Amino acid sequence: MSYRILNRLFATGLCLSGLIIVSPIYAETNFTTSREKLIHRIEQSVRETAFFIGRSELDARVMQAMAKVPRHEFVPNTLRGVAYKNQPLPIGYGQTISQPYIVALMTELLSVKSTDKALEIGTGSGYQAAILAELADQVFTIEIIEELAKRASIVLGQQGYNNIKTRTGDGYYGWQEHAPFDVIVVTAASGYIPPPLIRQLKPGGRMVIPVGSRFMIQQLVLVEKDDKGKVTTRQILPVRFVPLTGGHD
Repeated sequence: MSYRILNRLFATGLCLSGLIIVSPIYAETNFTTSREKLIHRIEQSVRETAFFIGRSELDARVMQAMAKVPRHEFVPNTLRGVAYKNQPLPIGYGQTISQPYIVALMTELLSVKSTDKALEIGTGSGYQAAILAELADQVFTIEIIEELAKRASIVLGQQGYNNIKTRTGDGYYGWQEHAPFDVIVVTAASGYIPPPLIRQLKPGGRMVIPVGSRFMIQQLVLVEKDDKGKVTTRQILPVRFVPLTGGHD
């Protein structure tokens, strides 16, 4: 990857999940129109990063989920007016709701089927879990910050997502009681892929995780386990995520 391309990606706000924050400089109340505009921005971002991600458009099911889930319900009330900007936003406790483009891309890479059981590490606002719930049969999501876990559980319940189970805990260890999982998504950066998550990934399954140093440029990594249990990894795109907490690095 050339530094010119990399710098351009970060300069335009692409590939960033948690460290670019916008200010609520205006308010919008027509969320339907705003959500439609966001979908177009995501489609543009996909085309601009097609060289890296190997596709110029995302699966229709993923885009339908992105168009359906009300992102404004998952952000603080003071930021609802900018909920549909293609940017991360702060949700408190040093955490963020990820950039919609990154949420869409990570979901796309998982190739979620309607019969799948999904695990999310890092519930945060609950937005990624809601997107997964539109596509998978069951979603299990873990958040280490108790206040965020409680808030996300309430919002997800209010939105009618009965196929999501939330839990407060250290996501590094996964959720053994409900393993194995068809797909796993990690929404915080780790210095390496946690071995418990690899073990809990079903043969034939996929995991998406940002790997790299804290508060530096990381790589979004696609992890695949074949039917015989062999694990392969592939770097997709440079990203920046807040770090996975729990002191495991």
